[in-house]
Amino acid sequence: MSSDPKSRLFEQLARVGTAFASAGRLQLLELLAQGERSVDVLAAMSGLSVANCSKHLQMLRQAGLVTARKDGLRVFYAVAGDDVIALYAALQRVAENRVAEVERLLRTWLAHRDELEPVAPAELIDRAKLGLVTVLDVRPAEEYAAGHLPGAINIPVDQLESRLAKLPRRREIVAYCRGPYCLMSFEAVATLRKRGLKARRLENGFPEWRAAGLPVER
Repeated sequence: MSSDPKSRLFEQLARVGTAFASAGRLQLLELLAQGERSVDVLAAMSGLSVANCSKHLQMLRQAGLVTARKDGLRVFYAVAGDDVIALYAALQRVAENRVAEVERLLRTWLAHRDELEPVAPAELIDRAKLGLVTVLDVRPAEEYAAGHLPGAINIPVDQLESRLAKLPRRREIVAYCRGPYCLMSFEAVATLRKRGLKARRLENGFPEWRAAGLPVER
């Protein structure tokens, strides 16, 4: 390690960058942005082995990006703060604007799924105040319980077909999930439209909403 203070500072900044330099760790951050989770649950959701998942989490913790607490024999992790989510969102924006392959993947993988313009947060807030929309959280129930948009109804995407009767038919439905690359809101919108309901998706997801300082209910 260098003895020069400025060099040491850059070395510490590089630790954060290194922690982000893994597809597995980015996936874990997206999951943790929804709420606290144990190592075994994160491993199952991400498809990683428990050992590999634990190593990734330790690296994220050493970089100050996540926190950990022990409850009996289980260790639970959480995102260290909304600034971490904001940094993750900034990484997404830079990659989308500067990396041609990212732009191509988004165009071929996501854009064709929903040709309508997504709803921006400011528009959703204004329309919700006027009672013009129903906000639909299609994440799992435990993620909804950890935090959700004000007034949002929770119907996990895998239960949507069987619970359509709970949704009002005269208002537009705005669905959201884990983030801009999460497919659950796309699937929900497609299902709702097939049933004759007017539906769009939120521009981003819950973590980006919270990181922007917008109101959250628990």
